[in-house]
Amino acid sequence: MTNRIMIIEDDPMIQTELKNLLVGNGYEVFAASDFTDTVTDVKKYRPHLIILDIKLPGTSGYAICSEIRTFSDVPIIFVTSCDTDMDELNSIMLGGDAFITKPYNTAILLARIASLLKRVYGVRQTAEYEWQGVTLHLESGTVTYNGLQVELTKNELKILAYLFKNAGKICSRTDIVDELWDNQLYVDDNALSVNINRIRDKLATVGLHDFIKTKHRQGYML
Repeated sequence: MTNRIMIIEDDPMIQTELKNLLVGNGYEVFAASDFTDTVTDVKKYRPHLIILDIKLPGTSGYAICSEIRTFSDVPIIFVTSCDTDMDELNSIMLGGDAFITKPYNTAILLARIASLLKRVYGVRQTAEYEWQGVTLHLESGTVTYNGLQVELTKNELKILAYLFKNAGKICSRTDIVDELWDNQLYVDDNALSVNINRIRDKLATVGLHDFIKTKHRQGYML
C-alpha cells in the first residue's frame, strides 16, 4: 500500500518542493489548491498524513486542524515559518502531531513522516495481540480471557496495545507517553498512572490479577 500525503501549503515554490520530495520517496501526494473548503478535500482524498502550514489565505492551519480533529485522527505535521513557543504549543493543543519550522531539514521531515506512519498505521495492520492466553482486540477495543470480555476506552486501548507489542519487555513511562502523543492522545505522567490503574481494575474483573507488572523506577511490563 502506498501512503497518501496531503499538502496544505499556499506558497507555490514550497508546495512544489514538498511534492517532489515526497513523490521521490515513494508517497502518493495531493496538494491543496483551494483553501476555502480544504476539509472537504481531506474527507475526499482520505490521506494517511497531512502536512499543514499555519498561515493560509482566508483561514489558518489552526482552524483547519481543529475541524479535522472533529472527525479524524489522521497524523498532522505543521511545517511553518511561525517559530515561537506559543505557535508550537497551539499546534499541539489543537491536535497536531509534529511541529517543524521553515527552512526545514528534508531528512528530518522524511524521518518524522516515516515514524508517524509506522506508529499510527503499524498498529492498525494487526487486528489483535495475544499474550499468555489474553487477547487484545484492536478493532473492538476489548480484552478477552477465559471466555470473559472487558471493554477499554481509547486511551486504555492504546496503552495496552503498546504493552502487548512489547510483551515481555519493560516499557518506560516516558516511552508510553510518547507513543500516545504520536497517536493523537494526550496523556501526561499522572494521567498514565490513572489509566494503568483503571486497566488493572478492568482486567481483574475477568480474573487477570497482576497482568501488568510495575518495575520500580523502570516502567511497566506484561
